[in-house]
Order: sequence, then structure tokens, then C-alpha cells
Amino acid sequence: MNLPQIFLADLPPEAVLTPALVRDACIAVKRNRAQWLAQRKTQELVELVAYAAERWQQPDNGFRRLALQLGPAETGFGAATLARGLDSMFRLLTVDQLHVLLNQDLGDVRRLDEFSAPAGELRHGRLALARGHELVVHLAAGTLPNSALVSLVLGLLTKSAQFMKLARGGALLPRLFAHSLAELEPKLGGCLEFAVWPGGAVELEAALFGETTCVTVQGSDETVADVRSRLPAGVRLVAHGHRLSFGFISGDLLSSYSARKVAEKAAADVSAWNQLGCLSPHVFYVEDRGAVSAEAFAELLAGAMAERESAEPRGELPVAEAALINDRRYLHELRAARHLVQRGEAVTVPRGAFFEPPTAGTRLWTSEGSTAWTVVYEEDPRFHPSCLNRFAYVKPVRDLAEALRLADPVRGQVSTVGVAALESKMPELAVELAAWGVTRVCRLGRMQEPPVTWRHDGRPALGELVTWTDLEL
Repeated sequence: MNLPQIFLADLPPEAVLTPALVRDACIAVKRNRAQWLAQRKTQELVELVAYAAERWQQPDNGFRRLALQLGPAETGFGAATLARGLDSMFRLLTVDQLHVLLNQDLGDVRRLDEFSAPAGELRHGRLALARGHELVVHLAAGTLPNSALVSLVLGLLTKSAQFMKLARGGALLPRLFAHSLAELEPKLGGCLEFAVWPGGAVELEAALFGETTCVTVQGSDETVADVRSRLPAGVRLVAHGHRLSFGFISGDLLSSYSARKVAEKAAADVSAWNQLGCLSPHVFYVEDRGAVSAEAFAELLAGAMAERESAEPRGELPVAEAALINDRRYLHELRAARHLVQRGEAVTVPRGAFFEPPTAGTRLWTSEGSTAWTVVYEEDPRFHPSCLNRFAYVKPVRDLAEALRLADPVRGQVSTVGVAALESKMPELAVELAAWGVTRVCRLGRMQEPPVTWRHDGRPALGELVTWTDLEL
């Protein structure tokens, strides 16, 4: 399958981008948007997105096949991981779900087309029209495609022209999705632009910022601060900085029957997108009062991780990232050996190792002959960020209150908490998590599959991309 060269990102690697070229591309997509996209009805765009998403779920779809063929080399994700991730993403982009999103964030599906209002506002004689920006600039980060794909869909629903600056290693999937939209409607392709350049290209980004009234950025807190400092006055910034997540497992679900199922769900959350997303769990806090102890649950999680690796291999890592995992494993091997010696058990201590002062108990489970997955059980319940790439901690706690107290160093940075608990306890736990500052609580096993209606960082996704005009009757 040969892709036509309709985006800057389609140009050969030796092509040189200049500020003038970027500026001209912005002007072109804004002109095309005025002539076509701005005139479209919301329902037409909803159906277009849903149809494209449905096609991407078909095994014989050319764009999907190309993504699975080229994706592992560019992104580092295995083909099975890519396939699972794409399916979980695209199955959410249905007409019904997009209608729910529009109603949730704007109050009425028609508000991007005409002055309208839900019944409650209409009774008070007030209508409103939501307007998307002429051009939205997206600064995408990392290799995970989800955020870039969702940003593209949100911008399309608001009828905005879009210029997306993609990260190296993360350009393929958003670009292929844009090509699939352009194949269905060529005029839509003329309202989109994609480009790839390394961070720090200040001149190129200055050209972008000068042509837009809205910039979205995802990345580190330092990246967000840098972009904010360079935006012209009056340009809206929709920023999502560094976030991480963890899991909480109630002792009520740790029976000999259900604990294995909970471990499988936890393994699914760790393995999805190789644990590289802000929704990926670093730590599982386990109430140590069930029939299955927290330490026994860690062993079950290790078994589930091994099964997940067999069905969905993680893929190769750059040398530096593999070395980081090995270094972290070595540290925990020392702690585990020291703990066993304290208990009077015979152990083999790694050559050159030395014993540190006594610490709480540690156990370690790892993939054989590779860095594919790692599970560490620690009686020390303090929150420690994982080194990612399927490296998870399990820590015992008395209850959720203790887990939150121990996670306090990352308070304000936590995006999602995946919970395994009885249905009757979920509202109570969610209230406690919300008061602590968590913006998304979900069932364990669904941490990396937020609905399209997800309020990212607790803010309405569509609502941040529109401006409003009220009509008072």
C-alpha cells in the first residue's frame, strides 16, 4: 500500500522544513477549512469518524495492516500490543459514544451547528453556539498513539483546521489514521497537516504559534512550561503535563477463587502499551487482609505477566532502557537476598554485592533470560515510581487511606487509580480518591482504556477547544 504525499510528514527524511513552509501550510489548511470543514454538519463528521474507526478494526483494512507491518520497527511495540491497543481505541469511536461526548461537554449535539440548548436552559430563554478555533495546533509527545488520535478526533468535531507536530517514533499511526480519513473524504485531508521535527526547533514552532489561537501540548512539565513561555498573548493553551497512575486492590476480592482473575486484570493494565502511558500503573497497593496475602498476590501477578508475555510479547528495548531495568532488578535482588538471610534461609548473593542495613522484606519475580517483565513485592509500602516497560510493584497496606498517605509524594500528579473491589464499595472508595485529587477511577483491567468521554485531567475535552456565544431571548 503506497501512501500519497499529502502531508509534510509524508515527505522523505531528507526534506528540510522552514518557517515559511510551516506558515504556508497553516494558511492553506485554514483556507480549506473555511471552504469545506466549517460548513459541515456535526452529524456528518460524527458518522465519518465512526465509519473510519470501524474500518480500522477490520483485519484486512489496508491502513491497519500497514500499521501492524511498520509499527513495531518505528514504535517499539510488538504487533500484538499494537493490534490490541488499536482495537481498544477504535471500538470506542462509535456514533453513540461521540453523541454522548457532545452532549456531555456541550449540552447539546447541535451546538456546533446552530444556537440551541437542552430543555433546562431553554426554559430560561437562553441558547448558545459553540465555535471551534480556525486552527488548532497539537504538539504530540511520545510513541503512544492514543492521545494524538483523540486530539485529532476532537479537533475534527469542533470543525477546526489542525496542524499536528508529531514526535519521532510516534508519527506513523496518527498519520495513517489521517490518511484513512482523507481517503474517505479528500477535502478533509486538505484541512489537516502533520509534520515531524526534533524538540527545540524554536523557529518552526514560532511560525506555528503565530498562525493559531489554540495550542494543545502533552509531555513533561518542563515541556509545558517552555511552550507556555513562548506563546503569543491571547493564544489558548490546553496542556497536559506529567502524570502517573496506580492500582488499589481490596482484600474483599482476594479469595482463592477471585485473586487469580484480579491478577490477570492487573497484568493487562501493566502490559497495555508496555506501561508507557500516563494511565499505566506503577504500583499495586493490596489490602493485606484477604484469604490471599499481598505477597501471594504478587506471585499470582508474576504468573499472569508470564502468560501475557507469551500471548503479547513486549518487544525489544533500546540498550539504555534494558540496562535501567537490569540495574533496578539488581538492587531488588540484593534486598531480597538480605531478607532471606535475615530469615535464616540459604541464598546465593550476586558477586560483588554487599549488604545494606536491614530493610523490609522483598521478593522478586522476573522473565527468564530477558527484561520482558518484572514483579517486585516490597513490605516497604512507600510509593516508588516504576522504571516502566512492564515493571510493577506490589505493596501491602491496611486500607485505602494508608495507601493514599503513602502515595502523598505524587499527590497532584496521579491521573488514574484502577480499583478491584466489590461493586457496593466502589462509590465509597471513589469519593475518598476524589477528595485526594484523583481525576479518574476505573475498574482494574481498564486503566489504559478510557472512554472517549473521559475528562482528561478532570477537564472537559471538547469544552477546552471551543468558545461560546450566548443568545438571551
